[in-house]
Amino acid sequence: MSVTIPDDVLQAAQMSEAELRQELALLLFERERLTLAQAARLAGMERLRFQHLLASRGIPLHYDVTEFEEDLQTLRELGRL
Repeated sequence: MSVTIPDDVLQAAQMSEAELRQELALLLFERERLTLAQAARLAGMERLRFQHLLASRGIPLHYDVTEFEEDLQTLRELGRL
């Protein structure tokens, strides 16, 4: 799906297309509507760079105990733990 934002809206918001994508990605991530990877992709950024952007805005990563345990299990299965 594509969304078209008229140029006059971007001008009124005093934002570039890239800035709008980043703001949308931040908002959707903060509301737990997108994962970190999805939000980074929407923002057009590598994950680490997006994480730095989150930190600069004071937005915490959503990473709970269940996700941690799943990551540990994955590492075990890969023989890296």
